[in-house]
Amino acid sequence: MTLQTGHLTYEEYLKSPETMQRYEIVDGELIMPSAPSYEHQSVLKRLFFRVNQFVVQQDWGDVAFAPVDVLIQQAPLRTRQPDLLAIRKERLTIIGPYVDGPPDLVAEVLSPSNNRADLSEELADYYRLGVSECWLVSPEAGSVEVLVRGEADWQRLGLYGWGDIIRSQVLEGLELPVGEIFG
Repeated sequence: MTLQTGHLTYEEYLKSPETMQRYEIVDGELIMPSAPSYEHQSVLKRLFFRVNQFVVQQDWGDVAFAPVDVLIQQAPLRTRQPDLLAIRKERLTIIGPYVDGPPDLVAEVLSPSNNRADLSEELADYYRLGVSECWLVSPEAGSVEVLVRGEADWQRLGLYGWGDIIRSQVLEGLELPVGEIFG
């Protein structure tokens, strides 16, 4: 669903009130998706719990879940709200009213309504911004695809399904059984 607002500028964005409504801004246009499903939120909750537990134990940095804006570019204004993001301790200065720089890791929990074109555009934004690793979590397939930055595009580090253990280059040492995400 797209809410028509004209083209929002970076200056207007800075003046806008804080909201818990999920939205992204693509070339100044406010995009408001439908509310996530209960299954989506359950998967996100379990993913956040396990990743956050690892991050805290390792004194690695910080983890957050949507809605948190990540500024992709100021003009035309573009923001994203990944379902989960993680930022190393030494890079926490990029956090302010929004994340102004690339998170080290982002995760997107996919839903049946996600289309390939939208997902490709999001991945391109994350790559262009400089995100190091992206997880595509599919409750429907019971899988997690881990993508890492290559020289020109995303490269698959692994595709993990039931019975597998997710590995990460960014969260070095994390061993996360896929079954713990999908319950």
